Amino acid sequence: MPRARNKEDLLQFSEENYSKLLKMISAMSENQMSTEFDFSDDASKKEAHWGRDKNVRDVLIHLYEWHQLLIKFVEHNTAQESKIAFLPPEYSWKTYGAMNVMLWKRHQGTDLETAKKMLAESHRKVMEMAADFTNEELFTKKYYNWTGTTDLGAYFVSTCSSHYEWAIKKIKAHCKKTC
Repeated sequence: MPRARNKEDLLQFSEENYSKLLKMISAMSENQMSTEFDFSDDASKKEAHWGRDKNVRDVLIHLYEWHQLLIKFVEHNTAQESKIAFLPPEYSWKTYGAMNVMLWKRHQGTDLETAKKMLAESHRKVMEMAADFTNEELFTKKYYNWTGTTDLGAYFVSTCSSHYEWAIKKIKAHCKKTC
């Protein structure tokens, strides 16, 4: 799927990929759902997330937590308060892997059904938030000084449609191993 370059595509691609993700999960067999993710035998899967997420719940919680980052970033910065960065102050784009591990650890006691509900609610909230912005506000670089050199839409794309593609790819790879 191409990367969204306008509000209409952002909303459409995000909804489509979210639906694909949910459909894929609902079609998983009991064996696929209960078997822990293990990509250790695939040398092409070197990124940390291939070893971090052990099940569907972990993937859904990862998406949920990144929604929370986006929600806080947008709500805080549009409230005309002092500006905050997208990532929490103790992390940077060089160290966000450690943040992802912290988020993963935070939810090891969260069950799958709760994770599904949390993600559904955060997805709804992020889509409503995106819908409230104009195309110009979303896709004009530097429209907001708190988005740095990029546009606000890039944050939504990365957190929604692109992140859902990541989740689909990961779960699909797991399902192929456990069919």
